[in-house]
Formats: sequence, structure tokens, C-alpha cells
Amino acid sequence: MPTDNTKSNPRTLTTVLNAIDIIRALMHLDGAGVTELANHLGESKSTTYTYLKSLEKGGLVRHDNGCYRLSYDMLIFGEYVRNQSLLYTIGNSEVDNLATETGQYAHLVVEENGRGHNLYKSKGEQAVGYKYQMAKFQQRDYLHITASGKAILAYLPRERVEEIIDRYGLPARTEQTITSEDHLFEELADIREQGYSQNNEEEIEGFQAIGTPIRSRDGAVLGSLSVSGPKSMFGEDSEYQKIIDLVTKAANVIEVNVNMHRRSSEIVKDET
Repeated sequence: MPTDNTKSNPRTLTTVLNAIDIIRALMHLDGAGVTELANHLGESKSTTYTYLKSLEKGGLVRHDNGCYRLSYDMLIFGEYVRNQSLLYTIGNSEVDNLATETGQYAHLVVEENGRGHNLYKSKGEQAVGYKYQMAKFQQRDYLHITASGKAILAYLPRERVEEIIDRYGLPARTEQTITSEDHLFEELADIREQGYSQNNEEEIEGFQAIGTPIRSRDGAVLGSLSVSGPKSMFGEDSEYQKIIDLVTKAANVIEVNVNMHRRSSEIVKDET
């Protein structure tokens, strides 16, 4: 098969991209029949059926009483990807501790392709919004609307942030969402100065969050850690500062453990 190695315009296979669209649509629709899926994608029923049967044969889709759904094999891929992340294997226990200490949801987030991915989350005893949090875990976040996302953006090169804005824009979720590029860069500068980020009802009304970056020893941002909860939880200044301290402390522990792990690997290599 001929290939084109140019970086500016790499070749892609339409059939593969179409199959990916179907996988994403099945997740978005929470399963669908051939007709519903074809209408959703704007494809013919025969073409959609062929793709579904191919995915079913490959073990990625299952067929139950006229409804096609993603198969349990998807769990294998998801768990493999997550377990390959050093940030997850080292950081998940700290996320659990943070959720326990605050009583709220704690999130470990990474950036890929300009969007935020929830690598791990943990629920504290007083946390609310379970259904919303589950839905959030199944989607890619816009980085500018969350505390965890802004904590990451603050430590990316400016050119990279501009690329992300050019690609996705700054869509609003609430009246508080930052939609001005100048305003966003001002806030990112504040985050670098104070060491933590805030989400003041920018993602959902009545909810706030505190986030902080997780960085490597050379300063590169690896991901972020955040705590989110009802606005009332952040009401008192003393409580607000307590949450900031807990989040930054947990992030620092993760940073140290990640860097120690990498350093130990380097020492082993030096001795072999």
C-alpha cells in the first residue's frame, strides 16, 4: 500500500475514520439501532449496517435485541491505556486521599490533542452530582472551562495554547465561562503566579473547583489535580484556603513520586 510521509498532509483511511465515528456515536447515543445510527451519522442504512457488522466481528460492538452497543472488550483497551500512565499508577492513591479529606470529588486530568481527559476520579462522602460526574468522565473537556484544564494551560507554551484556541475556540458553558482570549491569558498568568487555578461556576452553575498543575522536574506539565463541589463548600475564606493547601500538597506528593520513579529508572540504566 502506498504511503505519504509528509507531516503537513498525512494520508488517512476513510474507512477507519468512519468506524471511529460509529464507535463514538454509539457511546453518545448509549446504543442504537441501524436506522437511528444511520440518521445520526447521515449515512445510508446499508453502509452503516456493514460497518456495524465489521465492528461486531472484530469484537468492539455487540448486538442485543436490535440495539448495537460497545462491547465489554472496550474495557480492556481503556484499562490498558490508563494502566500505562505513570501519572495514574502513582497518583490514584493521592486522589483517593484528597477526596476523603475534602469530602468532595477529586480528579486527575491529562491533556491530549488539546482536550482534557479524566484519568481518574474519586468521590468523597459529601460529594454531589454523581450522574453529571459519570457523564463528565466519558467525555473530553474543553480546557478553558475547568480548574484542572486551566492549570494545564497555564504551563503549556503560549503557541500551544493558541493552537488549542484556534482549533476549538472558547465556547461558553455558563455566563461565567471565559470566552475572551485576552482574558484567558491574563488568568493563566495569575495561575502561574499563585500556583493554583479556579473554576468559579464556569462549567456548571453552583459548582466551583480548585486545581493545580502536576509538573516534571524540568517544569513540563504532566497533568493536573482538582477538587470540585458546591459553591457553598468554598464559602468561608479559611475553608477555601484549606482546600487550596490540600490540593497543592497532594499534587506535590505526586510530582515527587513521579520524579523519584523516573530518577530511579535512570540510575538503573546508568548501572547496566
